[in-house]
Amino acid sequence: MRDVRVVYRKYDEKLHWHQWMRFLGEDEYGVWLGAAAGSVSQRGDEPVVTQEQAHVQLFPRGKWFTALFNDEPRYTEIYADITTPVEFSDDVVTMIDLDLDVIKRRDGNVFIDDEDEFAEHQVQYGYPAEVIATARETCDWLVEAVSTEEPFLTVYKTYLDKVR
Repeated sequence: MRDVRVVYRKYDEKLHWHQWMRFLGEDEYGVWLGAAAGSVSQRGDEPVVTQEQAHVQLFPRGKWFTALFNDEPRYTEIYADITTPVEFSDDVVTMIDLDLDVIKRRDGNVFIDDEDEFAEHQVQYGYPAEVIATARETCDWLVEAVSTEEPFLTVYKTYLDKVR
């Protein structure tokens, strides 16, 4: 299996979270990448962070989000970032992080995070009206979908089994 570089940027193109992950496959939901426990990620040029749990990530084609699925015992089961549609190449996936996050905890609690950052960046970076509207619509859809629709229910577990 090949390794793929994951690169999130902010709207001003500044480097955000980035890491290497293993290509696991593609299905009707998008491209799946995974990383075993002990893998590392980094925000910008800050110190590297070691991930204590295995995780997989979904990169849908043509959608305005990405979704991270953590193995147990991590209390955050699903962490979905609202982003611009992912750009794909053979060894890199990249997108713009639009601040809003939908988080599902293991206890079933779902909430939206970073709405304040989204509001600030609309002004700071001059998000176009279409970007704001699509980000909000995607966020609102995800709040429900992470608890009621695939691949958020069981599909991701088949990919997580590949990196445990």
